[in-house]
Amino acid sequence: MGGTELLQDVVEREPLAGHAGMSGAGLERVRLADGRRFVVKRVSPRTDITLRLVGGSVSGEYSLWRTGALDRLPAGVSHALLDGWVEGDATVIVMRDLGDTVLGWGDRLDPDQTRMVMDRIARLHLAFLDDPPQGLAPLESVLDSFAPHRMTGFADEGIELARFVLRGWELFQEQVAADVAEPVMGLLADVQPLADALLRGPLTLLHADLASVNMALEGDDLVLLDWALASVGPGALDAARLVVSCAPALGLSREETLAAYEQAAGPAVDKDSMNAALLAGLLWLGWNKALDAADHTDPAKRAREAADLDWWVGQARMALEQGVVTWR
Repeated sequence: MGGTELLQDVVEREPLAGHAGMSGAGLERVRLADGRRFVVKRVSPRTDITLRLVGGSVSGEYSLWRTGALDRLPAGVSHALLDGWVEGDATVIVMRDLGDTVLGWGDRLDPDQTRMVMDRIARLHLAFLDDPPQGLAPLESVLDSFAPHRMTGFADEGIELARFVLRGWELFQEQVAADVAEPVMGLLADVQPLADALLRGPLTLLHADLASVNMALEGDDLVLLDWALASVGPGALDAARLVVSCAPALGLSREETLAAYEQAAGPAVDKDSMNAALLAGLLWLGWNKALDAADHTDPAKRAREAADLDWWVGQARMALEQGVVTWR
């Protein structure tokens, strides 16, 4: 059974207005007459920021599933997609209802769970090493997702997230020394040099939006959700993305988490690509850390984000000093 037939016996719908995603995709939980429950996502370029950022009219997550690429996921790593189709300008994706196994922003992994997650991410990268799927989101579009020149149009449309991003980059330049702030802003304006540096590393399938809220833990399996930004690049980018997004939720330090990934990833990671990935982490969320360090209402949160920003600035400085990327 596929297409709209799968949902023809829906007897109950529950909009998931408070879900943790920020892209603008519509989510609802549905119950069928036979008691089965699914989560249905509708993605349209009219409302979904992510789809507009990577280009195209059909969700990359749907394309990845439809081509069978997700069937190649290794043991211990899975996805939730059951069906998908296109309705007009919208992509409809039907997923298993994972319930409370899906992590939220308030959940924290213990040290063993953190090691398990990094091991499963490494398995993903090893499974696709040197043989990633075709037709994924361009790495350049992933790297500069939060660049000021990409957010300005969204801010003009009244999208609040974009306004926060632009404010955050203003604060970033006030808080960060010029030897790092200038290269970061330069790479945000033209990310190609960083993309080129990363593409010289070991290439694999990237989830490219790893955060705790895009994960579920089912026993020993890591279920990865929201593959909309899936791309090709060095696996280190996924590890860096998770740490820059969710360090407070991890049961290990930033250094221990990255070391756990490197130990498990073997040939899927090298020193240069990890250094470049840590620089990319600042391009992704430097704005958010600067914003929270300056404006968050909780003093403890401000102090924590300021310290975290300092750590990421230090990593970026080392990458720049080692000549990982030339930004001029």
